[in-house]
Amino acid sequence: MSQPTYVGLRIDVDTFKGTREGVPKLLQTLAKHNVEASFFFSVGPDNMGRHVWRLLKPKFLWKMLRSNAVGLYGLDILLCGTFWPGPNIGARLPHIIRQAAQPQPQGQHEIGLHAWDHHAWQAHIDKWDEQQLRRQIQLGVDALTDIIGRRPDCSAVAGWRCDERTVDIKQEFDFKYNSDCRGNALFYPLVNDGEPGTPQVPVNLPTYDEVVGQTVAESEFNDFILNQITPGQFNCYTIHAEVEGGIKADLFEQLLQDAKKRNIHFVPLGRLLELEPVLQQDSVVKAPLAGREGWVGWQQSVVAERKG
Repeated sequence: MSQPTYVGLRIDVDTFKGTREGVPKLLQTLAKHNVEASFFFSVGPDNMGRHVWRLLKPKFLWKMLRSNAVGLYGLDILLCGTFWPGPNIGARLPHIIRQAAQPQPQGQHEIGLHAWDHHAWQAHIDKWDEQQLRRQIQLGVDALTDIIGRRPDCSAVAGWRCDERTVDIKQEFDFKYNSDCRGNALFYPLVNDGEPGTPQVPVNLPTYDEVVGQTVAESEFNDFILNQITPGQFNCYTIHAEVEGGIKADLFEQLLQDAKKRNIHFVPLGRLLELEPVLQQDSVVKAPLAGREGWVGWQQSVVAERKG
């Protein structure tokens, strides 16, 4: 048999419904298939419905139509917090977050911070000053620490909306690693003093909503993703509790089964750092990403290579 291929499995939990319904389903599925992963939780108010105003932007509207967002997420997610204050996820669902943080039959999942207010981070990071950025991270760290009884292992900003200021501010929180950008290799980001900062574990594989309906049909999605995985190289994949723990749960379970046949093993992102201890130095820059509206954080060398 060929050497195993290891793929980091990142699970973003964006919403109240994703926490309440998606996380328990994913915990069950992961245990069934003996898989450990990295969960990144949003722990403050769920105001995701306020993204409705972005429908005025043609690219965001096309993404929502292409991915059948109403069917994928449900109206309760798409309208949550639109006209009324959204529910506080961590305050109302701490038992589910704690469940994910506890030892599992197959091992231990990593628990990281995704956001305090997921919508606010995506919508307002360009407008916030450093004090506001720091406060959003601190609120999330404090809430998640109170819930699981220890500091979170790691963090991953909402929507990969990371800039140089975010990289610098996160140095203050002593995370084991961050997963804030898209890229193709583990790296140390250079911070404002020119020194290497907390390791970044970027995501290099596309998500369901970025490619289905645009690049590939849903019936071909699992093969498409597995064919993107390159043995012997860096591989990191993101799923969402609202999608793969919801209406696409069966599709995700089939992905795990198909991956096993190819000797592909999904692991927590921190495991990738253990497998590849020597990291390059790089920077995080803003750039567009096909399938998403607006900019995301990118590993600079990848952007430079594409421009070249």
